[in-house]
Amino acid sequence: MDPRGFAGPSEKIVKPLTPEALAAFKAAQERAGVIYISRIPPGMQPAKVRHLMSAYGEVGRVYLQQEDPKRAYLRRKYTSTKKPHYTEGWVEFKDKRVARSVAEMLNAQPIGGKKGSRWRDDVWTMKYLPKFKWNMLTEQIAHEAAVHQAQLRVELSQSRKEQREYLKNVELARVLDKRAQRKRKAADSGEGATQTEETRPQKVLKQDDAPQAKAPAKEKRKKAKPAESRPDAEAQLNNVLGSIF
Repeated sequence: MDPRGFAGPSEKIVKPLTPEALAAFKAAQERAGVIYISRIPPGMQPAKVRHLMSAYGEVGRVYLQQEDPKRAYLRRKYTSTKKPHYTEGWVEFKDKRVARSVAEMLNAQPIGGKKGSRWRDDVWTMKYLPKFKWNMLTEQIAHEAAVHQAQLRVELSQSRKEQREYLKNVELARVLDKRAQRKRKAADSGEGATQTEETRPQKVLKQDDAPQAKAPAKEKRKKAKPAESRPDAEAQLNNVLGSIF
């Protein structure tokens, strides 16, 4: 139980219980009655609830449940109220008959008080809990706290697992990215090498083809010269034969 939401008796003396005191304590617990308040006005503290309920009978213990931590954080961040707020509460009366009558009398009734007081126009919403004892409340609160702690542990382990998985995926993506960069570099270097190899033979072939192209031209010229000299020889032969005959 949150000590800030608890308002017990002002003087608390702890003594070892004798059998007679234990029996008296059990009898007092059997006579006590608990009422449940489903809404606590904003800003009302446990001491104020005890003061208001003490006007109708002898009050034993009072416990108010604080609001959700996330909601309290947002309220403190965006508003000027810094005091803790409570959402619901339980009030123990020494006599169950008084608790029942108080719940029936105050339910759906305005809190009242002096004119201009803070909670004058607020309305009580309470209910008497038959066969409900204070130890049940403490057990319930302890159970809820244990469940909350278990949920926190599960969420924490889940978040750690997700974080490990995320880091693993990031590392895998980094490795794959490096591999892809290496492949691209290797492909670029291979294409450059093939381009240089393809350009070199073309130049060699052009240089080799040039003399081959020139060689047939020279041979044609050499062959053309005898063809051009044949008519001259025939002319000279005809002149010689003409002079003879």
